[in-house]
Amino acid sequence: MGANFFFRFNKESKTAEDIFTESHARLFRDAVEWVSMTSQTCSLVATFIATVSFSTVTTIPGGIKEGSGSPVLADQPAFDVYAVSSLFALCFSMTSMFIFLSILLSHYEQKDFAIELPWKLLLGLTSLFVSTVSMMVSFCAGHFFMLKYKLGSVALSVYAMTCLPVAYFVVTKFPLYISLISGNFNKVPVQSTDTDPL
Repeated sequence: MGANFFFRFNKESKTAEDIFTESHARLFRDAVEWVSMTSQTCSLVATFIATVSFSTVTTIPGGIKEGSGSPVLADQPAFDVYAVSSLFALCFSMTSMFIFLSILLSHYEQKDFAIELPWKLLLGLTSLFVSTVSMMVSFCAGHFFMLKYKLGSVALSVYAMTCLPVAYFVVTKFPLYISLISGNFNKVPVQSTDTDPL
């Protein structure tokens, strides 16, 4: 539609934008409520992950050598995995937290639901998923130092079982994530059959 189309009036002196706003008022209220609840929940989860990640970033497994001040376990590959994954978890959880905070502080106007809020929601969920996976990798790498001699080959199955709740969450929310991606990249939205709220 051209820009001049919105300035034309019908018999009831309403513009196309007025008619659209009236006919979609309930849908708009539901969308505002859903985005607000989703952002609140995800920002809470991101805050928890940021708290845990901050403590893992500042804690060095195995301690520090007194003479040099370098980590005792620095020469082991699992230490590098631990350090990088804890830093990723902290950075991405903080990013996710600020994105969801910006969604919560949004004005929730109809034009925001066209581009801005879906992109913010997609970026926030992506950051949240990356921070969650990074936190689990950091957890497994940190405990690897303590459990590798006690559990032996059973340690991998313990780590896999620890990651199952995260994997379940990602799998159950994957359809929402895919619909957000397709909604942001397709010009014509595809009707979603997923009615499960986040």
